[in-house]
Amino acid sequence: MSIFSRMTDIINSNINAILDKAEDPEKMVRLIIQEMEEALVEVRSTSARAIADRKELERRKDWQEAEASEWERKAEVAVRKGRDDLAKGAIVERNKASDSMQVVGEELNALEDTLAKLNEDVGALQAKIKDAKARQNAIIVRGKAAETRLGVRRTLSDHNIDDAIARFEQYEAKIDDLEGQIESYDMGQKTLSDEISGLEVGEDVDDELSELKARVKQADIKSSSSPPANK
Repeated sequence: MSIFSRMTDIINSNINAILDKAEDPEKMVRLIIQEMEEALVEVRSTSARAIADRKELERRKDWQEAEASEWERKAEVAVRKGRDDLAKGAIVERNKASDSMQVVGEELNALEDTLAKLNEDVGALQAKIKDAKARQNAIIVRGKAAETRLGVRRTLSDHNIDDAIARFEQYEAKIDDLEGQIESYDMGQKTLSDEISGLEVGEDVDDELSELKARVKQADIKSSSSPPANK
């Protein structure tokens, strides 16, 4: 498992803890980004230690290589001087140095692989932090909207709206009954204003009837006084 994978697990664990506590959306997003930045610092610190270890291994490899070359030179000198015993001893030491150099080389290769993965982790984490910051405001807005909606849903759940509407309709029906009772008491009863208005309506009809009679009488008079037409 890479350092980045381990950091991702830690971050996810902390995020879940924050969500369980139903923290404020703005605070939650800020803490998530903070966790990611702290993870980035740790990955970089690990990379720095790995780079320091690589330099140390490179120095050891160079030293072992120089040591092997020196024992090779000494073995050649011993051969030229006819000291095969010393040449054998020098060869043994050269082989030891070569073996050590090979082990250090393998460690260097493994460390190079680790550094390559760490470099990928740093790049991936930086990209995620950049993306999180770019989406921060949108996430905060969505979080607050979700909290508002959740509050409304909880309110609707705590207070049965259907029951409230039914009670409202019952109260409205009672008001209708009361108004009907009031109107029933008023049936057949006329106020002073109603009676006077009735008289005024009667006067208007009488006046119109008188005018009509006058017009009819006048028309009859004109008709009787007119000379007969020539046949």
